[in-house]
Amino acid sequence: MDAITKLLDFALPPLSLLLFTILMPPSLIFKLLMHVRKSLRKENVANKVVLITGAASGIGEQIAYEYARRGAKLSLVDIRKENLAAVSDKARSLGSPDVTIIGADVSKPHDCKRFVDETVNYFGRLDHLVNNAGISGRPVTVENMRDVSEYTAVMDVNFWGAVNATIYAIPHLKISKGRVIVIASVCAWFPLPLISIYNASKGAIVNFFETLRMEAGSGIGITIATPGLVKTELTLRAKCEFQDAMRRVRMGSASECGKAIVESACRGDMYVTDPSWPKALFPWKVFHPQFVDWACNLICAPSSNKSAIKTNLVMPQHKAE
Repeated sequence: MDAITKLLDFALPPLSLLLFTILMPPSLIFKLLMHVRKSLRKENVANKVVLITGAASGIGEQIAYEYARRGAKLSLVDIRKENLAAVSDKARSLGSPDVTIIGADVSKPHDCKRFVDETVNYFGRLDHLVNNAGISGRPVTVENMRDVSEYTAVMDVNFWGAVNATIYAIPHLKISKGRVIVIASVCAWFPLPLISIYNASKGAIVNFFETLRMEAGSGIGITIATPGLVKTELTLRAKCEFQDAMRRVRMGSASECGKAIVESACRGDMYVTDPSWPKALFPWKVFHPQFVDWACNLICAPSSNKSAIKTNLVMPQHKAE
């Protein structure tokens, strides 16, 4: 067994690289043809039922408007039910034939069951579930965390909220051959300093829903959205902690992001990233992780720590190997 493991360790990496190089051109052509095919056969969501969590503001609100423009019936969920009335009115004016609003806390499993049940009882079916509700928590370095329980809400809302809502929705989505759209983040695979628990919650989301996609097969569609830096209430609050870095990066539009997500969901895409430019960072993360760590620390760390970071990260470069 040890000999087989050593053989795989030695032979598999170069063999995989060779196969990857050979298969890349036909794979790209296949992906292009599939993209064209999906674009010509986009799902018509008119009169279909879409449940959206975290719909009172930000990306969730814009997703609601985009579905409304396409004639979908909406079930809007948010812990701030009082803010849903205005979203509901606008959705109707944009073309949604029917909208219901539900106040609920996605971090509570019984609330997740309740809003799924209320949606199905009201409309008689469920076609798309959009797991959008999320929070970021207070930015802090890991070594300065004192009471971890302060951050459990981030995982409860971002991860368990999406998981519980999906589990309760699966029986209904299987009947309609529907789709789950989950809003993760670029931070799922390109984590940033000071928001470790948020990064972890989004990484957990991606892994969970990729697993569900494998298990569900063609029974339920899964679209994983990984938005970049989008102008929402959540990112504007974070801007206070990342002022220097934020000033250098242009925030994307929540409206454009919502439109891209719904477009991809209707096309049946597995993934969508908007703004799309962060995808260019992925090869750097894979092939040059040391540089990425150094750059993120230098750019995103609080100003008070930057001198120490420069010293800690740059000085080792001058040591003899």
